[in-house]
Amino acid sequence: MAEASAKNGRAANGTSNGRARIWGGLDLGGTKIEAVIVDARGEVLGRARHPTPVKGGPGEVVKELYGTLGEAARTAGIEPAKLAGVGVGAPGSVDANSGTLAHTSNVAGGWEDPYPLASDLGDLVGGKVVMGNDVQVAVAAEYKLGAGRDFRSVLGVWWGTGVGGGLVLNGVPWRGQGAAGEIGHMVVKANGARCGCGRRGCLEAYAGRASLERKARTAVKKGERTILFDIMHDRKRTRLSSGVWAQALKEKDPLATRLIHRAVEMMGVAIASVINLLDVEAVVIGGGLGSRLGTPYVERIADAMHPHLFSAERKPAMHVAELGDLSGAIGAALLAGPQM
Repeated sequence: MAEASAKNGRAANGTSNGRARIWGGLDLGGTKIEAVIVDARGEVLGRARHPTPVKGGPGEVVKELYGTLGEAARTAGIEPAKLAGVGVGAPGSVDANSGTLAHTSNVAGGWEDPYPLASDLGDLVGGKVVMGNDVQVAVAAEYKLGAGRDFRSVLGVWWGTGVGGGLVLNGVPWRGQGAAGEIGHMVVKANGARCGCGRRGCLEAYAGRASLERKARTAVKKGERTILFDIMHDRKRTRLSSGVWAQALKEKDPLATRLIHRAVEMMGVAIASVINLLDVEAVVIGGGLGSRLGTPYVERIADAMHPHLFSAERKPAMHVAELGDLSGAIGAALLAGPQM
């Protein structure tokens, strides 16, 4: 897309048909919306972060996406209407061809039916909006610009409100029929805990931050003591954010320690199963919890994988996402135009 724009007669001021060679990227998460403005090299020129609406459905989400993009654009000194393109990485079922988003259990109360998010946001932006799965675009960014750039085959695991995944196999993003990489919905325990998707035993039911919070609240109702919610209130949060979990773990809170330990064990089971099947060179751990807990917990996940690996002598390289919280938004921007 970027090359075609250049060939169509870019003016001396670096624009083509009134649009700058600058792209916008939006990462829609369960608790936050991250926006970036990038140039043709993928370098971030501006950024902004807003909370994801907790209610109001897709209409409110579109408004907040536009507001976050507008703030990021202003920090980069450009109006959204001048962007060469805008990409959105979103959780749930994304139809990139139609620009719709469905099955979003972790966003704004969730919705099931396909919603024309790209079209509605495009009307506000005044230009074309493209969409991709949030983790797939984040993994693509890490593969091109971050922790995966030295490898040909990479598994990305995004540990946050839910647990998502993305694959690059022999240099090619692998999306299957559209839903490849959904490691959060691999079954790690038959007839196990109920997942937000309605099924039982999914990795996300044990490791996703939303599931962890539900378990913590249930434990408190049963009389178990924890500082998790004290930290949450002190930080004026309405949910147990990644920072809240990190602080509780630092203070050795027994409930937080036990729940995160189980999450790590189940992550090890799931990731080892993917390695046994695909034998990728590297695993990149990102997402809110993955990035916040960092290298010590990536090492714990590697240890949890070890008993389940068929070829334990050929363990994959394990890395924390280098682009951090911005990987999803940068990946979405790359989806819209700049080709690395």
